[in-house]
Order: sequence, then C-alpha cells, then structure tokens
Amino acid sequence: MARKAKKSAIDLRKKKEFSLRGLSVEELRKLSREDLMKILPSRQRRTLRRGLNADQQILFDRVNASGEGEVVRTHCRDVLVFPSFIGKRIAVFSGKEFKEVDVRPEMVGHYLGEFVLTRRFEKHSGPGVGATRSSKFLPLK
Repeated sequence: MARKAKKSAIDLRKKKEFSLRGLSVEELRKLSREDLMKILPSRQRRTLRRGLNADQQILFDRVNASGEGEVVRTHCRDVLVFPSFIGKRIAVFSGKEFKEVDVRPEMVGHYLGEFVLTRRFEKHSGPGVGATRSSKFLPLK
C-alpha cells in the first residue's frame, strides 16, 4: 500500500505545470503590464517603469503580430520576455550570427540576451615550436 502511495506522489510531481509566483501561463497572458510589474524582480520592474524604447517597442509589436512558426529576427538583446512571447520563435543576434530561441514559460521576466551567449570557450593547444625557450625541449612527435 505504501509503495502505491509513493508512486502516485512521484507521478503527481512530474505532471506539475509551470507557474510564476503562483500564476499559470494563461493567467500570465491576461495580465496588464502594470500587473506584470508587480510580480517581477526589481531590475525588470525598473525597465518596465522607464518604458520600452523605439526599437524594443517595434520588436514587441512584431513578435505579437507574428504567426505560428514564423521567426522574428532582432538585434535587441535587452528586451524582457513577456507572457505574450510564449510559444514564439525569436532569432537573437549574438554578435556573429542569429541564434533561434523558442520562448518557453520559464523565460518570462528574463532578457532575450540571456539565452544567446556572446562568447565561446576557446581551447588552445600546446605552444608552437620556438614560441618559448622551454618549447625547444618538447619532443616533436
């Protein structure tokens, strides 16, 4: 009997839906900007209180007007992810190329630039022959 209770508790945990401060995705989509500000952290509240600049507003309108499966390309990395962006595809410029981001509910309240890295790890090999004084003692295999 105890095993069945544990199994059902585990199954219930797996089926848990996303919520942001107790609000489901549908409830988040219904919120106005002022109500959304109340549940976001201070940095995001300040960004929204200052308002969106012209580029950010254009991106906001383009994403909301885009159809399903349509990719919106942008250089604006400092735009907050709004609940209306959920399920959309946005290609964000990384400094070299556009990287596509599928917006999920967990991304609400974060900035687009957080999901597209601008730096990559560069692994260097060993020193070349003659690069340093100690390199002349390395075997040349």
